[in-house]
Order: sequence, then structure tokens, then C-alpha cells
Amino acid sequence: MKLFSRKKPKAVTGEQVVLLVGGMHCTSCGLLIDDELEDLAGVRSAATDVRAGRSVVRLEDGADIDTAALVAAVKAAGDYTARIAG
Repeated sequence: MKLFSRKKPKAVTGEQVVLLVGGMHCTSCGLLIDDELEDLAGVRSAATDVRAGRSVVRLEDGADIDTAALVAAVKAAGDYTARIAG
């Protein structure tokens, strides 16, 4: 069993990133997640769809975002899970 990962967090660049989010129950959950994601430097906007279980994060032009920071922001919003789609 592997307990630690020595992989460096992957940085993403481009127009948008899609996150698969679990643990959401209502619209307020999505709004909390959007607020946390939008507080990150380089994030222009976030739109979380509770029914689809995903969040589309639009990035500022030229932004270089660490995927671990995106996942951590979702987790900081509450008892949610997140991973990068794809």
C-alpha cells in the first residue's frame, strides 16, 4: 500500500479546468465551493453544478494554477471531495 506520493502537483494552464465534486446536497453547497475557488489567485470564475457533480473553473488569461490548490479549495468549503476531470 502506497501511503505517500512523491509526485509534484500538476499545474494547469488554459481557459478552464473541470473538477468532479462529490458530497454536495444542495445549491448552497455549490455556492460555497464557487466562493472558495474564486478566492484563488488566477481564477476568474467558478460554476458548480450540484446535479452533475462538477465545477467548471475559468482561469484568468495566462494563469498557472496548481491542481492541488483547486482540490484543496473544494475541500476547504466543507465535507466535499474533488478531483480533476479527465
